[in-house]
Amino acid sequence: METDSVKLLIVRASPYAMRAILALEAKGVKYELIEENLSAKSQLLLESNPVYKKIPVLLHGGKAIPESNVPLSFPRIHMHEL
Repeated sequence: METDSVKLLIVRASPYAMRAILALEAKGVKYELIEENLSAKSQLLLESNPVYKKIPVLLHGGKAIPESNVPLSFPRIHMHEL
């Protein structure tokens, strides 16, 4: 995983994922969107959120940030790093 890129694991139909997308878009953060299939979860999702195995998960700096509320605060906290 690249340490300086921002990636967001989502399922498009999820309102929680859409909140994270809107937060990143509102702050102008460039990110790569990775769509997941929850009936056949990818190894990346399983490694990124091993406890709950749910989306959204934001990946940045070699770290996974699961839970929908955390990515909402990410742009405010980390904008100076991007």
